[in-house]
Amino acid sequence: MNDFVSVVTERRSANKFIKGVSIEDKELNEIFDLVKYAPSSFNLQHAHYVVVRDEEMKQKVYEAANKQYKVKTASAVILVLGHLDAHQNTAELNEGLLHLGVINKQEFDHTVESVQQFYEERGEAFKRDEAIRNANLSAMLFMLAAKEKGWDTSPMIGFDPEAMMKTLDVPDRYVPALLIGIGKEDTSNRRVRGYRKPVGEFVSFERF
Repeated sequence: MNDFVSVVTERRSANKFIKGVSIEDKELNEIFDLVKYAPSSFNLQHAHYVVVRDEEMKQKVYEAANKQYKVKTASAVILVLGHLDAHQNTAELNEGLLHLGVINKQEFDHTVESVQQFYEERGEAFKRDEAIRNANLSAMLFMLAAKEKGWDTSPMIGFDPEAMMKTLDVPDRYVPALLIGIGKEDTSNRRVRGYRKPVGEFVSFERF
């Protein structure tokens, strides 16, 4: 499957996965090699993924995720995080451009200073919004990339953030955006796709 329209229209949020299907490092890395091209503000790449495949760890994630059955049947469960202090990595992320001569030292210094100032002036609430916003952009690409590789996914927000952070030893400067189950969908009892609004109901031009 490599047609974009097919990937988009055939992607479904799986409510149940086929038990016992393994997903290997190679397959996950192929997906993440595409995910790294997701857009992010100032190319700060806020998203971080915690992949859980170990059955004992999955059980703990299951408990923190309000005992959703699909967590148990997924080949892997992935916590998508946003970095609250991603702007502090501006210099590191732009050093390559400086060394290649794409930007000069003055442009480099201006970029670092302006991006960091942009975030610091807007405060903690803005940093949190940005972390979640950019993590979600990345997560959507993950689900599309997974579908293109033949895997099914299910985004989930029904979990205890504090319990999940503690279970997976997540540092405080990250915020959980969502949980994604990945595997092969069990379609034996799949429901008809839910109603989708026609374009005219959710798009306005020029003004609302």
